[in-house]
Amino acid sequence: MAEKVALMGGRDLWSVQSVERLGIPSLKVTDGPNGARGVGLLGTGIPSLCIPSGTALGATWNPGLVEELGGVLAAETRARGCHVLLAPTVNLHRTPLGGRNFECMSEDPYLTGRIAVGYIRGVQAGGIGTTIKHFVANDSEFQRNTISSEVDERTLREVSMRPFQMAVQDAGAWGVMASYNRVNGTYAAENRWMLDTVLRGEWGFDGIVVSDWFGARSTGASAIAGLDLEMPGPPHWYGERLVDAVEAGEVPESVVDAAVGRLLLLAERTRAFQEPHDREEKQLDEPAHRSLARRAATEAMVLLKNDRILPLAVDRLASLAVIGPNAAATMVMGGGSAALVARPGRPAGRPAGDLLRAGCGHRPVSPAPRWPECGKGRRWTWIRRGLLRLHRLDGSGGRYRHLQGRPDPPLRSGSGSVRPAVLLVPGEHHVHPCGRR
Repeated sequence: MAEKVALMGGRDLWSVQSVERLGIPSLKVTDGPNGARGVGLLGTGIPSLCIPSGTALGATWNPGLVEELGGVLAAETRARGCHVLLAPTVNLHRTPLGGRNFECMSEDPYLTGRIAVGYIRGVQAGGIGTTIKHFVANDSEFQRNTISSEVDERTLREVSMRPFQMAVQDAGAWGVMASYNRVNGTYAAENRWMLDTVLRGEWGFDGIVVSDWFGARSTGASAIAGLDLEMPGPPHWYGERLVDAVEAGEVPESVVDAAVGRLLLLAERTRAFQEPHDREEKQLDEPAHRSLARRAATEAMVLLKNDRILPLAVDRLASLAVIGPNAAATMVMGGGSAALVARPGRPAGRPAGDLLRAGCGHRPVSPAPRWPECGKGRRWTWIRRGLLRLHRLDGSGGRYRHLQGRPDPPLRSGSGSVRPAVLLVPGEHHVHPCGRR
């Protein structure tokens, strides 16, 4: 019994306990949604390919492209020496104050589900497991460890649960991560109706259910509900407590046997027995992977209006100014589980003439550039990009850090005032102009 229960608990932050006597290896996992970070914490570790955020992937409306990205993520995960990628995040954009909206794909459950299906198919085709998260109604970072999402059953099934159902039934996801929050008063990790009745009974899910990190809340209730794996390790609620609960008759041994069977199935699916990954992490640097990530970022841009300005005649540009906070500090990811050390990109080319950058708000370029006087008749093209950045870390409630500053002063050249020509909005939802038009 002790050996079986050992498989249901973490060994450390990123790996599951092994059973050496039986030759059962340790499963290794890694964050996160927009890249395989490895054993690093919150933006540390080996440089990794950083794909566009979940919100940007949703803005592509292209499940096929996302499936290609999934294949790249599988290769990155294997290079980190891991068997499971803790992704994708399929919660919904229910409110602008949702602290992890950057990980999520859309406010629409069907679009989220379609994108997630492509993501999961791509990753798992590469022999890497996924854990769709966070099940379920995990839409607020405010008091996220205790808050109860009060949702009627129809809304749960048609909205909050719909992307998970699609991921399970259409993509065959190998794992689900239970969320921190309670759902109608019961913690997700011990909610038997969610994990057993719906997920396994109605949807036919045969994979593992893992707790969010430190998200388990009980021993008997969680085991009976269907929580297979408590992370991270060493376990607090499982381990010796679970052995005692089984011996005392509080938890049937058959519950443990079923959970162990699902964990062994995951090890088989990810070839953990053949590839235990007892090695150092490696860094990949594949030009094709960078190109695909760039193509996905491009498709995430949605052009709402074009008054005969685009495409720019790059070969005829004398100067190009990129204005806004993102001109000085590129923001390509959110914090927390999505943070990683992004592999430095390589420029794909630049326009002729000078490229000038100026920040606004709290992150100006230092020293500030001096705008040269333009000769008579010389044209400037101004691109105003990233005008407002809401930088969020998961778990930090509703406290946003605004990088928006005072309106930009008028920009003038030798031929008079210069007006912005193009407003470029990346694939994000929370964007508002820095100043007046």
